[in-house]
Amino acid sequence: MEAPLHILHLEDDSDDAVLVAAALTAGGVDFVTTRVQRRVEFEAALESGRIDLVLSDASLPGFDGMTAIQIVRERWPDLPVILVSGTLGEEQAIEALKSGATDYVLKERLTRLAPALRRAMREVADRAARRMLEGQFIQSQKMEVIGQLAGGVAHDFNNILAVIMGCIDIITMRLGPDHSLERYTGEIGNAAKRAAALTRQLLLIGSKGIVQPIVLDPNAVVRDMDSILRRLIDEGIALTIVPGEDVGSVKADAGYLGQVLMNLVVNARDAMPGGGTITIATSNVRRDRDYVLLSVRDTGTGITEDVRAHLFEPFYTTKPKGQGTGLGLAICDTIVKQSGGHIELITRPGEGSAFEVYLPRVESPVAVAVLPMPDVPPPRGTETLMVVEDEPSVRHLARDVLEAQGYTVLSASNGQHALQLARDHTGAPIRLAVTDVIMPVMGGKVMAEWFKMTSPDMKILFTSGYTDDTLAGHGEKATEVEFLAKPYTPAALARRVRDLLDRVD
Repeated sequence: MEAPLHILHLEDDSDDAVLVAAALTAGGVDFVTTRVQRRVEFEAALESGRIDLVLSDASLPGFDGMTAIQIVRERWPDLPVILVSGTLGEEQAIEALKSGATDYVLKERLTRLAPALRRAMREVADRAARRMLEGQFIQSQKMEVIGQLAGGVAHDFNNILAVIMGCIDIITMRLGPDHSLERYTGEIGNAAKRAAALTRQLLLIGSKGIVQPIVLDPNAVVRDMDSILRRLIDEGIALTIVPGEDVGSVKADAGYLGQVLMNLVVNARDAMPGGGTITIATSNVRRDRDYVLLSVRDTGTGITEDVRAHLFEPFYTTKPKGQGTGLGLAICDTIVKQSGGHIELITRPGEGSAFEVYLPRVESPVAVAVLPMPDVPPPRGTETLMVVEDEPSVRHLARDVLEAQGYTVLSASNGQHALQLARDHTGAPIRLAVTDVIMPVMGGKVMAEWFKMTSPDMKILFTSGYTDDTLAGHGEKATEVEFLAKPYTPAALARRVRDLLDRVD
């Protein structure tokens, strides 16, 4: 049942006020009226914020309807104002409408009042709906611009980071573990990794990041994140984990789902400056389909309605300048949507908040966990390889890394150059090509097609700093080919090359 309309009635004649109320009741309007006669009362009632519509007489002692319209339009432009008068002439009516009146009704024709009121409220609802759609459109445009910007800079930025990370790894290895400069090379390496992580976040915000979903046990994800999450919170905050029984599996990117947990826990921590409790729970729920519910609940300050309206917008933050990027919840929302789910918020100011993540339940078996790579030297080899890369610094680094592992390496600046080198090559067969996807003259995709015809036994490892949908536009998807995302470390390149060379197709 809809709540009654709160009407502010500016009228000095009590008999006329009764007639107006009777006309509304006869017209089937559910309403509550606040009647005022003086300007100070009128403004005070408006300031209360509980008014849906204003009815105003045209002329009152010391006050008038035109001034009332002006007051409303200056501060409450969407609040409808209907003049109800017994003396309003045609010229006054036109002037009132020009000044911002929604409508006017003569007291001798009050049967028009209820329809006029309903029309005014429909217009208010229509304007609100238009603003919401416009806001959604602007938000989608903003996301598209962010995505385009992120995708545009990703390639060049990731090439730069690949060189930084690769050179630092090589310098660190040659200096040895006890060198006095190790502290500084470590700081450079960590800064490069943070920059790479920020690039991935920006790509994810624009829904352009590379997602690799697998079937996961949500309880296992929470359990594996336990120690990391506890390091994120303060001593005055208790973290309680309540795993559900027989919780179903979900299909998501394991790393991204862990990031959702971290972001929600950090937000919960910041909402409890005086300490409190964070509870992470999982359960099976049934709505329009079967879901697994992953909830993060805190006992903090809660979230107000005005903040709630902007929570998932990129770069929106309530934290002081320099203390937050405003990407956390936007990233959570994007990750969950990419997995086919959604996030709901339950909150009340002063009583804490609960972010509830609903992920579709799947019946497929859980993927086998991948053990972390042991800290051993990268594998070596003696085969002949080719590096195809248009960025000279990346090309030289990849060649140096692979030559240091014992390989013979040919290098080319684009696909056409690579085909010419392969035709002129007279030594051992080229067993594998490490190639960028997007290059001038001839890209990696076209080059790979030529090699399939001329050298069918040659294996191809694609690399790129572009996003997955950008690769798709060039005929490849990162999940459908052998792919190594930039920035990569020298060890990652060496291991991936060796793995492909040893693989029996």
